[in-house]
Amino acid sequence: MQPTLPLRRVALLCGLALLGAAPALAQDAYPSKPITIVVGYPPGGSTDLTARTVATELGNKLGVPVVIENVGGAGGAIGAQKVASSAPDGYTLLVGASNEIAINKLVTKKVKYDIKDFTAIGLIASQPLVLVASTGTGVKTLAEFTQKVSKNPGKFSYGSSGVGTSLHLAGEMVKEQGKLFMTHIPYRGVAPLTNDLVGNNLEYGVFVLSSGLPHIKSGKVIALGTTEAKRSAVTPDIPALAETPQYKNVDIGTWFALMAPANLPKPVFDKLKKALGDSLQSPDFKKKMEASGSTVAAPTVNIDQFLATEVAKYKKIVEFAKIEE
Repeated sequence: MQPTLPLRRVALLCGLALLGAAPALAQDAYPSKPITIVVGYPPGGSTDLTARTVATELGNKLGVPVVIENVGGAGGAIGAQKVASSAPDGYTLLVGASNEIAINKLVTKKVKYDIKDFTAIGLIASQPLVLVASTGTGVKTLAEFTQKVSKNPGKFSYGSSGVGTSLHLAGEMVKEQGKLFMTHIPYRGVAPLTNDLVGNNLEYGVFVLSSGLPHIKSGKVIALGTTEAKRSAVTPDIPALAETPQYKNVDIGTWFALMAPANLPKPVFDKLKKALGDSLQSPDFKKKMEASGSTVAAPTVNIDQFLATEVAKYKKIVEFAKIEE
């Protein structure tokens, strides 16, 4: 009976080898089923639009359906938490904005996830924000805005879509650079903010460019300047705030990135990274994103470096303005 022992050992070793190869085989086969992209907001917003546009491209590149799951609430944090807690297998991804990926954790202790709980696949696109005035202020330019607010400290207010959003941080950056004293009015979303600006119940506000553009074009609000370092190619007629020396350091926008749970296997990461890079260079994708007011990111952007820089910028603003929720 002695000869059977080596055979058992051989069988055992073969079994172990097959088990060890299983994860590698699974990764090589990726993707073999539909991929879900979670969006932390209801359908129809800029993040949702970005996710649906990139999902179509990724589906074409990867050869499987890519479906959207809207998980709204807590400024995008509920959806982001869902992805951070998911299995790192490449089948549950997040298209997130600057709010839920980088800002929320800085302003509220309710957010339990951190940026380290994600694997960043890549930057998708960005949009500037725009500082606007209601028609009732009589203000037409940034210079008039600065002069009027400076001479009346504490008299005027500006609105954003909520505490700790990129819109709020942009407003505080304008206040810091301009040495202005204005009251921040947080709204529960863009719709009520728009209503009060258009109805002249609020003097100033900050919009994502795509949200503000229809009201700017119709003359219902006055654009004072966009918030990124350079003018947006989408609105070359609207000056960047940074063109004015007093506001030269204003450089903030909103951006969208493709994220996966932490510890994503490298073969899966590589496939997603390539599919995203190819998508960003698609003429059809660029056309759709630019039509929505976004500038498509270069595939060469170092996403980890980008995120580190953005978090440092937001942290400085949050600390200056003492923003806490």
